[in-house]
Amino acid sequence: MTGNTPDSVKERPHSASSRSVQYRVAELDCAEEVRQLEQSVGRLAGIVDLKFDIFKSRITVAFDPDVISKDDILAGIADAGMNAEPWSETASSEAAPWWRTHLQLLLTVLSAASLLTGLSLHVFSSGSLLSALGHGGTSVVPLASRALYTIAILSGLWLVVPKAWASLRRLRPDMNLLMTVAVSGAIALGEWFEAATVSCLFCLALLLEHWSMGRARRAISALMDLSPTTARCVDAAGNIAVVAVEELAPGRVIIVAPGEKIPLDGEVFTGESSVNEAPITGESMPVSKRQGDQVYAGTINVDGTLQCTVTHAAADSTLAGILHLVEEAQAARAPSQQWVERFAHYYTPAMMVFALALAVLPPLVAGVAWEPWIYRGLVVLVIACPCALVISTPVSIVSALTASSRQGVLIKGGRYLEACAALRAIAFDKTGTLTEGRPEVQTVLPVDGFTRDDVLALAAAVESHSSHPLAHAIREAAERADVSPPPIDEQRLLSGRGAEAVVHGELCWIGSHRLVHERADESPAVHDSALALADAGHSVVAVGRRRSVIGLIGVADAVREDAAAVIATLHRQRIDRVEMLTGDNEPTARSIAAQLGLDTFHAECFPEDKLRLVRNLEQEGVTVGMVGDGVNDAPALAAATVGVAMGAIGTDAAIETADVALMSDDLTRIPWLIAHARRTLAVVRQNIGFALGIKFVFVLLALVGLASLWMAIAADMGASLLVIFNGLRLLRSASV
Repeated sequence: MTGNTPDSVKERPHSASSRSVQYRVAELDCAEEVRQLEQSVGRLAGIVDLKFDIFKSRITVAFDPDVISKDDILAGIADAGMNAEPWSETASSEAAPWWRTHLQLLLTVLSAASLLTGLSLHVFSSGSLLSALGHGGTSVVPLASRALYTIAILSGLWLVVPKAWASLRRLRPDMNLLMTVAVSGAIALGEWFEAATVSCLFCLALLLEHWSMGRARRAISALMDLSPTTARCVDAAGNIAVVAVEELAPGRVIIVAPGEKIPLDGEVFTGESSVNEAPITGESMPVSKRQGDQVYAGTINVDGTLQCTVTHAAADSTLAGILHLVEEAQAARAPSQQWVERFAHYYTPAMMVFALALAVLPPLVAGVAWEPWIYRGLVVLVIACPCALVISTPVSIVSALTASSRQGVLIKGGRYLEACAALRAIAFDKTGTLTEGRPEVQTVLPVDGFTRDDVLALAAAVESHSSHPLAHAIREAAERADVSPPPIDEQRLLSGRGAEAVVHGELCWIGSHRLVHERADESPAVHDSALALADAGHSVVAVGRRRSVIGLIGVADAVREDAAAVIATLHRQRIDRVEMLTGDNEPTARSIAAQLGLDTFHAECFPEDKLRLVRNLEQEGVTVGMVGDGVNDAPALAAATVGVAMGAIGTDAAIETADVALMSDDLTRIPWLIAHARRTLAVVRQNIGFALGIKFVFVLLALVGLASLWMAIAADMGASLLVIFNGLRLLRSASV
């Protein structure tokens, strides 16, 4: 989809009474048709905005009903040589007649059959294939062959001539006009076989282009087909009914059996199962789900029956947000795509002028024969067709964006994809990005003959009723160590300092280093150990019995297992600066930075500090990416060249603020994204280089008389095929 509009549209103020209408335009397959519609519809008075979705063949027109009517809009579309019908989400291609859906294929087959039959009769009449293929009057074309060649020409240009006429009327030459002029010139020279061949091959090229866009369209449709259309709903009486997902409001309870897709976002009410979230997050391993856990529309229930409470309506689900983002991504066109379209805008008329000069100037200036030079001019017209060039970039970008969405990486447009390829610095938030975002016991230091298990057991007992995150981390550590806490009596929280309880008749306590000064006689060894833990970035928790400290527990935000490997990969990818921006204190930040091999870190940062640091990098001329959680990092995400939101499921702020949203907390997606973006940019450059290179070669061949019309169109079709298949390679996921 492309959302660009012509200048004449952009300059008009939006009317408060403006309305919007959508049409399906069957011919809308590539940027060339977008340009034609912009010129024919965008110039009309009363048009407020135009948006195009080439994957659904849809145009959305915002207009002022006081100035222009829907009939005028339809007339403008017809003026571009295209047909429109009101858009319907429920309409499908199967609803249209078979011949209409496959008209391009039928015309191509008819053109090819007529061409081959006409050539066969021509060869039989002349007695020589070379004579039939020659030009310049080497053989007389039989009447039957001429009739068949005419059929091949008419069927090949059936959908081209209306667009060429519309282009001529607007004085905006395009590839349809180029082909029409070239074929007409060949007929005028008596080159019936070459005129038919050019028509047939151009028709075939359009069919291949139509097929390639259909391939991309089907890839995106695969996303849209993830979620089922109905759900089994349970009412208060326990009755089960099958209901359309659009009719289910939040709060209703649905049942999902093993092997079924989850139809709506929800929360597990009863049951346990593993859920395959790969369609949404790209995560390859199923995720365990139990009561209270979130589930998402489009994911697959693996091995247990779940009853889930619906949390979002179908239109507001995570999957709906992904689909909206994928569609919107096509509106932000890549710089390379914009460059190609600007180039083609000037290239096509320039080549027509060059072809005319080549056909006219030599005979006028040098007095040479007219026919050979007119023929060479026609060859230049054919090879000048910008079809391969125009489709080279959008096919590549769309394939890359679709592959990214399959990996759970949502990119808001081609320009952000290209920006990822150019990144030279990345700033990471710490909590929840480089770390797990929850405290975890890192170190247990027993004192005075006590064991590690003794310290954990007593700490877990005193903290058994606390809801503090540090208490939860200590209980988890005891559970992992298979330590059973003893029973307690008279447990009491000490506000801001810790907790105490009676264990086996003795008063035991747990708390901060401050509590040690109140409750115990601290030895120099305990004091030094506490300072060492604090310097390492740990929160120090002291565990004591009566007036003695029996151990120290160091709790810290756990570093992600793959974080160090990701940072190392980014360095190998020539990311010059990998920094961490965190609100934590300096010892904690220094410890994390040392563990991960970061180039530098900035501690005790408020959101405005992160924003300032990102802007400082950009002012140095560095393309910088910011990776964060999309809430407190929102200013820095918005200011960065590319803002990347981690774990965007359920986080509306992340999707709204960032340029790239990762639908899982997988850090490895960052280097994957950079490698994928660079691969995409390389493919785009290959396509542009080849499309222009093949034209340059054939222009030289045409100048010296070594290229024929059918050779030129065959080369152009070959170039189109190559850039299409090269771009479609990006549908396969890249690896780092």
